[in-house]
Amino acid sequence: MRRIALALAASAMLSTAVCSMAAAQTVRTEAAEHPRLVTAIRELEQAIRYLEAAPHDFGGHKAAAIRDSRAAIVELRAALAYRARIDRR
Repeated sequence: MRRIALALAASAMLSTAVCSMAAAQTVRTEAAEHPRLVTAIRELEQAIRYLEAAPHDFGGHKAAAIRDSRAAIVELRAALAYRARIDRR
C-alpha cells in the first residue's frame, strides 16, 4: 500500500514538473517571437531601478512613474502569457 502511494506521489510530481517545463518552454517561445516586448520589459525594469536609486523626485513624478512602469510590465507579461495560451491550442 505504501509503495502504491509513493508511486502515485512520484507520478504526480513528475507530471507537474513536465507541465511546468512545457509552459516555461511556451513562454520562452513567445518571448522569442516577440523580442520587442521582452526588451520593453527589461528596459522598464532598468528604469524602475534607476528611479528608485535617484536622489530626487523628478518634480513629483517619480512615484507615479515607478507605479505606472510596474503596471506596464504586468500588462506586457500578461500579453506574452495570453499569446502562449492561444498558441498552445
